[in-house]
Amino acid sequence: MSKKAAVIKGDGVGPELVENMLRVAEAVGTNIEFIQCEAGAEWWQQHGGDSLIPEETWKILESTDAAFKGPTTTPGGAGSPKSVAVSIRQKFNLYANVRPVKSFPNTQIPLGDVDFVCVREGTEGFYFAKEIQLTDDVFISIRKITRSACRNVARYAFEEAARRDWKSVVAIHKSNILKQTDGTFIEEVRKTGENYPGIEMEEYHIDNIAQQLIKNPQLFNRKILLSTNLFMDILSEECSALVGSIGLIYSANIGDSYAMFEPAHGSAPKYAGQDKVNPVATVLAGAWLLDYLGEKENSKAIFEATESVIAEGKYLTYDLGGSARQSEMVDAIIKKLR
Repeated sequence: MSKKAAVIKGDGVGPELVENMLRVAEAVGTNIEFIQCEAGAEWWQQHGGDSLIPEETWKILESTDAAFKGPTTTPGGAGSPKSVAVSIRQKFNLYANVRPVKSFPNTQIPLGDVDFVCVREGTEGFYFAKEIQLTDDVFISIRKITRSACRNVARYAFEEAARRDWKSVVAIHKSNILKQTDGTFIEEVRKTGENYPGIEMEEYHIDNIAQQLIKNPQLFNRKILLSTNLFMDILSEECSALVGSIGLIYSANIGDSYAMFEPAHGSAPKYAGQDKVNPVATVLAGAWLLDYLGEKENSKAIFEATESVIAEGKYLTYDLGGSARQSEMVDAIIKKLR
């Protein structure tokens, strides 16, 4: 039986990016059945409610083997629903948000070649989304940290290092200040590391590594960078600048029995419908989904075709220094596949 994947088109530039990702998947000859569904701020503005995800979409997510999410907008303000990504991560316990950060050939690399992976706990921390108003002047945000979630994401980080034959996991925290929450996180990472004697564990405070990533990013090549939800959310955005564009950063949200794939960037509503936004992150997130669902050769072919198009430099979007439209870059990738 063929595998099934839910596909959330998203907001802003999401629908056009997802359509191009599906074009590439079709061109490579996938056998996966993609089931498109709604979620995001644009759907919510029309229908309202306490969630950005309709019930029909939840049913599709629960009946499929994995999900793909285009960029979605999260409305701000008190009382508005939590983000689509956070909702799905928490529902399916997708504890590991994973973003490979690797330089591509023929791109504007501001600080030299980099090659590492950011692993972020994806279900709790400040994204637990519990805030309290004590007085007119005082508001508190609760940071939830559990030993079980710390163990899960630590185990994933060490397993990822082992899969890649890398020798180091870099644990990032601020336990000198956040003594209980970050203290628990680093304690569980240390315990997990004892089960992987061939992999070294390094420790950095969050403020120090933010500096080191600018001062000497090659220090972290062939290493797994691991942290809690908010810390790594911020750091991984910083890391995306090291490859020249967040439009190149693809990501996955992985649990024990389900996964969701997505580009790392946002919905960029000002560019919606302009056929302008870099498709690489979306296309490669789709390729990663194919790999997860067993189509490893198809996934490899998409990665190779995309890297070849970037290396040739003839069809690059504006953020990569070119003038090609999104669809033209995707056409070039498909041509390589054929």
